[in-house]
Amino acid sequence: MKSKTFSRIGGGIAGLALLLVIIGAVNLILSNLRFRADVTAEHLYTLSKGSKAILGKLDKDVTLKFYFSGSSAEMPMNLKTYATQVQDLLKEYELAGKGHVQLEAYDPKPDSDAEEWAQRYGIEPQQVNPFGQPVYFGMVAVCGENEQVLPTFSPRTESTLEYDITRLVTRTVWPEKPVIGLMSSLTDLLGAPPNPMMRQRQRQNQGWAAFTELKKDYDVREIPVDAEKIDDEIKTLVVVHPKNLSEKALFAIDQFVIRGGRLVVCVDPFSVMDMIANQSQQNPMMMQVGGGQVGPSTLGKLFEAWGITFDTAKVVADMAAATKLNAGNGRAEENPAFLSLSDKNMAKGDLLTAQLTQVMLPFSGAFTFKETAGLTFTPVITSSKDNSCLVDQMNAQFGMSAMRTQLNPDNTERVLAARLSGTFNTAFPKGPAQEEGSTNAVPTVLASGTGTVMLFADSDFLADQFCVQVLNTLFGSMVQPINDNLSLFANTIEQFAGREELIGIRSRGPSNRPFVKVDALETKAMSKWQKKEAEFEAALQETQQRLQALQKQKSGSERLILSKEQQAEIAQIRKTQAETRKQLKGVRKELTGDIDRLGTTLKVINIALVPLLVIVFGIFHGVRRKAR
Repeated sequence: MKSKTFSRIGGGIAGLALLLVIIGAVNLILSNLRFRADVTAEHLYTLSKGSKAILGKLDKDVTLKFYFSGSSAEMPMNLKTYATQVQDLLKEYELAGKGHVQLEAYDPKPDSDAEEWAQRYGIEPQQVNPFGQPVYFGMVAVCGENEQVLPTFSPRTESTLEYDITRLVTRTVWPEKPVIGLMSSLTDLLGAPPNPMMRQRQRQNQGWAAFTELKKDYDVREIPVDAEKIDDEIKTLVVVHPKNLSEKALFAIDQFVIRGGRLVVCVDPFSVMDMIANQSQQNPMMMQVGGGQVGPSTLGKLFEAWGITFDTAKVVADMAAATKLNAGNGRAEENPAFLSLSDKNMAKGDLLTAQLTQVMLPFSGAFTFKETAGLTFTPVITSSKDNSCLVDQMNAQFGMSAMRTQLNPDNTERVLAARLSGTFNTAFPKGPAQEEGSTNAVPTVLASGTGTVMLFADSDFLADQFCVQVLNTLFGSMVQPINDNLSLFANTIEQFAGREELIGIRSRGPSNRPFVKVDALETKAMSKWQKKEAEFEAALQETQQRLQALQKQKSGSERLILSKEQQAEIAQIRKTQAETRKQLKGVRKELTGDIDRLGTTLKVINIALVPLLVIVFGIFHGVRRKAR
């Protein structure tokens, strides 16, 4: 009996030990496998198709060297958490690289070889504690003799993390830079040499972020606005606010497109940046909006030859895309001419905009296309159909009060950006007009050719004021996008310059979802608000006209005394104003009530509906089981 008892105990212990060994082995095996399911709608936690496509094309080995001072007591906890996310994403690159990508992680402790190499590569040391040791948080990509560095990682730029890493790999494996031409009537797009006597303006001399970022991946060359020919090395030409271009410059662009060049053009009925530039050069007391040398931009004869119409006197106003702006005196107003466009305004099937969520176009014009043989016109960004109209660009400059009477939606969708492709015919069949007395030979004219043109009805969307904000962080000054303007522009350049794989990485969708229903309620309430305000303004103007007519009937000292009729009119104004304010408060209360009811409905669904479904299922299952 004792022998059997000991045998059973020994067998149990052996079985338990064997079970522990099996569990340990399974745990060890599974720890090296990556079973993940990303159920987010935007696939925020997996590599995008663009990154996988680039990693699939690798024919060289790339080493990603990740430097992070994880053992340092100076490193903030939030950065340690973010570093784990970064390293986890880098492991995804290693797996997707299928042997061509190797990840190495280093902890650059003080006076260590790892710290020396981090400094040699250009990883920026950050002084978190003035009396402590510097910390490091960056990465280097190495491919043969080519090295590219990301000096710092920051949680502030988490939305562009994947793009930054993939672009780093791309620049390391394929270091050659395509040549891009830049022509503009605006100055300092690429930056100007800093003036040591004007340190406070040094930021302004760094150029627009859209183009300084472009220089990291491309050979960007400035083309003068009076150029008579576009160099053959340039395969992609970017034209920004082409104001008053000469016929020879238009001819140069015409020939560039016909010979197969790719053109990105940003025209504008009213350029805010042009106005600012002119104000800075003139006496502000003498400068008026729309005065001086400020003017619209267009491509004139080229648009005519391509079947494009662009009205430089009109600006698109869209109540569904209005932007809240500072109206002065502590007031804010919704400006429908300052467009904040959502994914509803983007072409869903177009690679340029398929993953964009918000684009801002201040004072944009609109394109119309007359069917032209050989050319295909594809809208990329449009206004809403039910809430948009055209207003005079002069009125749009002065806010809602100046353009309120023109805000009459006409059930027409406006094209704000479009792609034009196919066979282009020259706008200069006989070449450009020669100046009187000129002996220069007329250049050879290419009559037609296949090309691609990207059209934007605004140029200010690329300016820093409308697409980025400068942040002073632990890792120094950083530029952070405030919308998808830079993504839209970068997608366009990458597609036109031949790097389509990076397009799908830019805007993968924010982790916070927009409240679409609330936005719709606010748009509806805003329309009611504008209607009530317009009615009050009309009544006020009519009353003021009657007051002036009564005043003219007086003579001498009587003009200083209010008549009974005038007193009655003033009382009527006050009564109308009080009624209007009451009605506007009612609109605001109605909006608040709708939003509260929507919130209550969501709470009931989230809190009560799921438990209720479980209870119903339990009762149904119990009854069915009992019946069996």
